[in-house]
Amino acid sequence: MTAHRGQSAGNLATVMKEENVGSVIIEDDGRPVGIVTDRDLVLDVLEPRSDPTQVTAGDVMTETPLTVGLDEGLFRAMAAMRENSVRRLPVVDEDGSIAGIVTLDDLVVMLAEELGDLAGVIEAESPAY
Repeated sequence: MTAHRGQSAGNLATVMKEENVGSVIIEDDGRPVGIVTDRDLVLDVLEPRSDPTQVTAGDVMTETPLTVGLDEGLFRAMAAMRENSVRRLPVVDEDGSIAGIVTLDDLVVMLAEELGDLAGVIEAESPAY
């Protein structure tokens, strides 16, 4: 999910609800220049009781978001999240254009599936007691 700096906070909230996502990457010419999360909307729009039609993505976004390259592996993404205390990483191609996003939830689900597969191997190889 992407948007531009001028998009209203209210519209971002609507998009997040419709798409069932917790963040929107703010882009300029296909490159990530910011990210707005549902938390940003709560803390920077709702809590100060600002008008969501007047606050823009550019007003509340985290600028220059940390990104991960398409060719970087799972462990690099997890390390970047841990080291920078972020839950979402825009994924960029070799030109720096947005290719997608990886979230902490995505990684947890994937790792749980992998652990389940490994548990199946262990169970299949274990002697009956």
